[in-house]
Amino acid sequence: MSIEENDHSYSLILAADMDKKSVQSWIKEMKPAIEIKECLTDALKLAKSRKPTGDEVEKGRVKMCNSYFDIRTFGAVLSLKSAPNCGQVRGPVQMTFARSINQVVPLEHSITRMAVATEAEADKQQGDNRTMGRKYTIPYGLYRSYGFISAPLAAQTCYSEDDLSLFWTALLNMFDQDHSAARGYMATRKLIVFKHDSPLGNVPAHLLFDMVKVNPKNSPPRDFGDYEVIVPPTKDMPPGITLMEKL
Repeated sequence: MSIEENDHSYSLILAADMDKKSVQSWIKEMKPAIEIKECLTDALKLAKSRKPTGDEVEKGRVKMCNSYFDIRTFGAVLSLKSAPNCGQVRGPVQMTFARSINQVVPLEHSITRMAVATEAEADKQQGDNRTMGRKYTIPYGLYRSYGFISAPLAAQTCYSEDDLSLFWTALLNMFDQDHSAARGYMATRKLIVFKHDSPLGNVPAHLLFDMVKVNPKNSPPRDFGDYEVIVPPTKDMPPGITLMEKL
């Protein structure tokens, strides 16, 4: 695109990855000549986004997986209008929602904030600085969750043994850096891993999960000691399966 102004000629090249908002901000701040402003405005109206090629999408996926642990672990949808389109990454690690072994009973607590945040709040309370609220806790609950790690998907995202070791460490210590009044004693009590010799698995996952039993000894349970966790011995493992107790 070219512009002619006062016997001068200007050439304008629009990059394929230009940001329309950045160009509009530049026009607003720099206030170019009316001919240049009109030319840029018309160019922005005519500009259309280009779909990335397959090679560009794959290159973006590889870069995102190499740069971010969470993406190469759990995957992500990277088809965003505000960022380069990197398609979708299917992560090798999937976790289920945790369910309590026994029925839990939430308790409601009354809490009080002895402070005010604004003058308007102070005037509304007429000198009183108490704000009432509620917090819910569970006296005790033992939750069981299942996880799956796909070797074929791990190969696609370059998920390494070091990444897996870091994942085990995170599962064992994830509550130690997240204490609060509502969950001060939450902790991982058992981490049991079944390792398959075959990348596609030697035994269906649900059959291995059923081998681990959790039986309540007292009712209602109020401590981890009120449960009996039965882990099958190594000698009872099906062929091609190695059992590892991380905790």
